[in-house]
Amino acid sequence: QVQLAESGGGLVQAGGSLRLSCAASGIIFSTSTVGWYRQGPGKQRELVARITGLSNTNYADSVKGRFTISRDNAKNTVYLQMYSLNPEDTAVYYCKAVSGWDAYWGQGTQVTVSS
Repeated sequence: QVQLAESGGGLVQAGGSLRLSCAASGIIFSTSTVGWYRQGPGKQRELVARITGLSNTNYADSVKGRFTISRDNAKNTVYLQMYSLNPEDTAVYYCKAVSGWDAYWGQGTQVTVSS
């Protein structure tokens, strides 16, 4: 059974930082592409950052230079380090792992940035 568990969300003031973690089990993690997505109030879910099994990365324009995605295959974990947070970053953050033809989502973690 594949499970993705996000953690690290919380309430932070504008300008602050957080690190999100996505821990995976039941999946061949090292070759999976993992993405962080977010869904803000009244908005559609959007891709924030993605990392391939070869650690190639891409980012949404809105987070470039502020967020960094990384992975630790020994821990089956992908991280999203977020700096210079602003209220527009407030959302539920989800991780998604793609392995072969299958895609799996976590339950999400809330990030709230106060002004």
